[in-house]
Amino acid sequence: MARKTSTFWYLFSKFWFWITGWHLGSHVPPGIKKSMMIAAPHTSNWDFMFARAAFFLMDVDVKLTIKKEWTTIPVLGALVRSLGGLAVDRSKNNSLVDGMVQLFNERDELVILITPEGTRSYQPKWRKGFYHAAMGAGVPILLGYLDYGKKEAGVGPAFWPTGDYEKDLEEIKAFYRTKQGRFPEKGVR
Repeated sequence: MARKTSTFWYLFSKFWFWITGWHLGSHVPPGIKKSMMIAAPHTSNWDFMFARAAFFLMDVDVKLTIKKEWTTIPVLGALVRSLGGLAVDRSKNNSLVDGMVQLFNERDELVILITPEGTRSYQPKWRKGFYHAAMGAGVPILLGYLDYGKKEAGVGPAFWPTGDYEKDLEEIKAFYRTKQGRFPEKGVR
């Protein structure tokens, strides 16, 4: 099977992990072609570099929702798209959750990455959109993580939402409490 990741990004990611001393942990469970992936704890701007490199090494074509304007700028737009930028038109009064469900319905394979904390600071209340998009599309939630203590990037177990948001969120957060962010005091509690 052909690799989804370009040779350039794959080699760049191998080099990045080598010079920083990072390694891959567990990968996306086999057989999952569509999922909402959350990334936590999100405590640093460096998280993007390690997460993006990890997904290139895992050969997972992760998409990140980004303002449409960032994908249309000459040269920069091509870079943003090559890094997984998925344009969202925020000028229209539309639901991002409904838009993500529609994207899942239109494709055979799709992984959308979201940081539900919405900030690099400690956030006790997570945004719920990832959960509702997964429920609406009938896809699992994958638990992407960066553990700065172990210098490890990986994907935890697939979590199928039950409809009981509070109970499900507590189970998801319990997983993330075992992972150390770059700034631990900003991590999941």
